[in-house]
Amino acid sequence: MKIYIVRHAWAEDQDETKYPDDDLRPLSRKGRKRFRRLARKLAKRGCDVARIATSPLVRCRQTADILADYLASEAVIVELDALRPGSRVEPLLEWTRQQQGQDVAWVGHAPDVGGLTAALIGESAAIEFDKGAVAAVEFSDPPAAGRGVLRWLAVAELLKC
Repeated sequence: MKIYIVRHAWAEDQDETKYPDDDLRPLSRKGRKRFRRLARKLAKRGCDVARIATSPLVRCRQTADILADYLASEAVIVELDALRPGSRVEPLLEWTRQQQGQDVAWVGHAPDVGGLTAALIGESAAIEFDKGAVAAVEFSDPPAAGRGVLRWLAVAELLKC
């Protein structure tokens, strides 16, 4: 099975006047457009999932919605508090194991997504995710920290998005 780790796409700038509650800060128009191009390219290359777990913050939910629009399957989107800023890998792995071996995506925030990816592959190294970046980590057994293999990390610039 694969876990795709996604950093939310480009959001509006932080502005306490416009967004006094940062949880409600949305993706920018350009961010939505750019992530649509990235999602389309990933889907053409076989990226597909049965379930998408997302942080409940608006910018992550919007990123998850865009990703789901381009997948071949009818992915179910689930909002998980475990993907809010400050994410830890074990609650997410527990949720993932309940998905019965189906490929899933986690949509979250930086720097958490880098730390989650590192934990999955058993490294303590820093993995930097650009906005809208997606990593694929593969497992031969039920997913567990340190047991995954990083297959790829795609950023928008690499795919010319």
